[in-house]
Amino acid sequence: MLDLLHRPRRLRRTPALRTMVRQTSLQARNLIYPLFVHEGARNESIGSMPGCQRWCLDALGDEVGRAWDLGIRCVVLFPKVADGLKSEDGAECFNEGGLIPRAIRRLKAEHPAMAIMTDVALDPYSSDGHDGIVSPEGVVLNDETVEILCQQALAQARAGADLIGPSDMMDGRVEAIRTCLDDEGFTDVGIISYTAKYSSAYYGPFRDALDSAPRASTGKPIPSNKNTYQMDPANSSEAITEAQLDEDEGADILMVKPGLAYLDIVAKLKENSHLPIAAYNVSGEFAMVKAAAERGWIDERQVVLETLLCFRRAGADLILTYHAPDGAAWLQEG
Repeated sequence: MLDLLHRPRRLRRTPALRTMVRQTSLQARNLIYPLFVHEGARNESIGSMPGCQRWCLDALGDEVGRAWDLGIRCVVLFPKVADGLKSEDGAECFNEGGLIPRAIRRLKAEHPAMAIMTDVALDPYSSDGHDGIVSPEGVVLNDETVEILCQQALAQARAGADLIGPSDMMDGRVEAIRTCLDDEGFTDVGIISYTAKYSSAYYGPFRDALDSAPRASTGKPIPSNKNTYQMDPANSSEAITEAQLDEDEGADILMVKPGLAYLDIVAKLKENSHLPIAAYNVSGEFAMVKAAAERGWIDERQVVLETLLCFRRAGADLILTYHAPDGAAWLQEG
């Protein structure tokens, strides 16, 4: 027999012992449920995101009610905007009679206790498919975009949003939005900033769901990617710079996107900020798990719960995930 003083396996020997020393917990309240909405009369399946749908407004409330019953306390809304409403400046984004403001008002009437988070960016509304206004020379304009984003945030706040989520990665937009909201009396509306949003290949299914990929619809040159404003996946310390700026500008929650491939960035933000940290378990990560589960290569329940737990272990207080309703249901089952 080995002469060992320390045997770490002693505390792994039984379920009771493992539970006693478990360092990380996962609960439904840690999950934020992303929902796609559209103007159609029926829900539409999304081929690249099995189990996800574009929800019609008549069915959206029931799904949000189901999420509440599962213990989820926040949903985030993303619009599939009709091509006829898209423009180079994305002005439909601040139409107070538009899809997202109407969805917010309806959900707040039907489920007033549920926290509603929104997305602030131009890509769903832009005929160019970028998060900002593209100049005739093909440059994504920062300051001009921020002016539009402030109007978008204000329209969402007026509709009843609890959390505004700037996902555009324009410089200075958090301070501009905070100032705009405060000046209009919306001091209680929070900002959950996409602080470290990387220019990632993991977003493909999401762009399918919203038809929001960059595209050349006019004669001007359109950048084929978002590298000039989203972060370089090779960079780490830059995320700390972004976090410090967002915190100084008035963000209430900081987010890392994507999540699973960027858990080191989640941990860095947690170590360097006292604000709550969110992570986005993005569409490509979700789709890979679904595809492998459909082929019987993995146990979906075990992989999903392990993945979400690892987000928490890395330091995420909140996890935006398309697995939210399944994960919450499995947590209820124990």
